[in-house]
Amino acid sequence: MRTSILKQIENPTQFKQQLLAWAQQFREVVFLDSNDYPERFSSYDCLLAIDAFTSIKTDYHNAFEDLKQYQQVTKDWLFGYLSYDLKNDIEFLKSDNFDGLDFQDLFFFQPKKLFLLKGNQLEIQYLNMCDDEVNDDFKEISAQYSVSSVQYSEVEIRQRVSKKSYLNKVSDLLEHIHRGDLYEANFCMEFFAENAVINPLEKYLKLNEISKSPQAVFFKNNTQFLLCASPERYIKKDGDLIVSQPIKGTARRFKDPIEDENSKNQLALDPKERAENIMVTDLVRNDLSRTAQKGSVKVEELCGIYSFEQVHQMISTITSKLDSQYTAVDVIKSTFPMGSMTGTPKLSVLKIVEELEETKRGLYSGAVGYFTPSGDFDFNVVIRSILYNQEKKYASFSVGSAITSQSVAEKEYEECLLKAKAMREVLS
Repeated sequence: MRTSILKQIENPTQFKQQLLAWAQQFREVVFLDSNDYPERFSSYDCLLAIDAFTSIKTDYHNAFEDLKQYQQVTKDWLFGYLSYDLKNDIEFLKSDNFDGLDFQDLFFFQPKKLFLLKGNQLEIQYLNMCDDEVNDDFKEISAQYSVSSVQYSEVEIRQRVSKKSYLNKVSDLLEHIHRGDLYEANFCMEFFAENAVINPLEKYLKLNEISKSPQAVFFKNNTQFLLCASPERYIKKDGDLIVSQPIKGTARRFKDPIEDENSKNQLALDPKERAENIMVTDLVRNDLSRTAQKGSVKVEELCGIYSFEQVHQMISTITSKLDSQYTAVDVIKSTFPMGSMTGTPKLSVLKIVEELEETKRGLYSGAVGYFTPSGDFDFNVVIRSILYNQEKKYASFSVGSAITSQSVAEKEYEECLLKAKAMREVLS
């Protein structure tokens, strides 16, 4: 079905930029980049999938069943996304909030052309129908220059929820917590720009340069774009091994090495941040147990501290062994939306947060990734990301933080602004 060719790449960093610049001519593009971050569970340093041979796009109604059928019938590489609003397919929920972006709830495609980079080795996989184009394409890619910077008009970024309104909403959440309706909730707000004319590739490269995150994505579906600098893996399947790595706990970076080390140490010891992380870890353990072999769910690492360009993060790693009666899509459906972007108990949080947030989350706090022909998969969490509808000239990014009984509304607001910093910088 696919022709596979191996090539040695002298300068992988330069080649990745050439590959992404060349890909812009295609209607469908998914570019996944680890930015050489030393990750234990990474299968590839970079993947590029372009040009749909087949695809599936749908709203949330019966979406997981449709995806399961598409994945099992195709038995090929599939790339795409799951939006947060697929929650409405899993539970009796709704999403009535404002949506300026208008992305489909679910979109996957089977690429005609695929590039997989690991170290200096590049594997090119083309569907047999177009395998005669490999050599010409490779020459074209190698001849690409860096992306030219074009001056566009300034983008005016506005905040959907005022500071006063945000503080009031956090107070409402704290009341829910004190009443016992929930223990922890990820509460989000949107920043947006109307009449925004931007160069998505240029903005992605700028965001990626600032963040250098291990779950970075450039996604294009015709006039819809995701420019993603996520540090977080949602879930991965490798044979019968399932891995989830929720992030909860954030501290700022400092230029001064002593201050930076102090910030990192304070995060590791912070009782509120640890409590957040442990609650979500427990939720993920519970989610994974639904499709796991008995007794196979393990917390490999609890509250590990990892440093990225912008922030220090607290990350836990939970693994399980898949029970053979369940499919790849069953694993995703039983864990979605991911615990780090919802809270505990999940269903109660999903209902309450929907009432308090003012924007439909859509692809934000959803997931982007791929299935392999054997049914393995790897998905990130869509955070630290800019979403752009070129046709509607609407750009958007959202940020959130975990509200617990120990939360101070002002500090949560400051954490949101810290997380918004890179996207704001890139857009303005």
